[in-house]
Amino acid sequence: MSRRRSRVPVGLLAALGLLLTLFAASPALAAGYRYWSFWQGAGGTWGYATEGPSTARPADGATLGFRFSVSKDAAAEAARPRAAADFEAVCGATPAAEGRKRVALVVDFGVPEDAPAGETPPQDAPRTACAQVAPDATAAEALASVAKPLRYNGAALLCAISGYPRSGCGEPIADAEPKASAPASSAPSAPAHASGGGSGPSAGLVAGAAAVAALGAAAVWQSRRRRR
Repeated sequence: MSRRRSRVPVGLLAALGLLLTLFAASPALAAGYRYWSFWQGAGGTWGYATEGPSTARPADGATLGFRFSVSKDAAAEAARPRAAADFEAVCGATPAAEGRKRVALVVDFGVPEDAPAGETPPQDAPRTACAQVAPDATAAEALASVAKPLRYNGAALLCAISGYPRSGCGEPIADAEPKASAPASSAPSAPAHASGGGSGPSAGLVAGAAAVAALGAAAVWQSRRRRR
């Protein structure tokens, strides 16, 4: 007696193939981003900021850091400022003033390897400054008081500090790797102010993987059913 040959529906195979193609072609994990990352100091260490400088309102005695670099997946691989998050080292010699708050700022222009084509960082070592601003001033206002000109894009992403870089804003860099990697400890949290989103695979990739797995399971079920 001949045995019926099991067949998987053609439509199911086509959908599975399309999802696999899209999954393999997705650039979410392959692209790096060149941008200014924003950091907050606490206990002498840097932590990736969870909101942008235009909305963050640091308290008196806060330490903020900015670093220009090429990084993968934004916060996950973003390079920290290369100077310590030390308020006293930056603002210790600046006396407190009534009706003003002191904010220590560290601006790291990064390394030449991360500079856009035709540009070089304005200086090698990070720049530090103690901003004295109004009590309700934002991080962006504190930064502007010591490092003009600043440049933002339409989404309020910080594009340039002290005019660097001259152009570009968080653009993806295909197959890029950061030249100055962040220390392994104190991994920063997912960003809320930089291009590229969080530190892991995008939601689209996760959903795609789930769909591929579901279609694969359906194909196996259909095959077994036809053998009965």
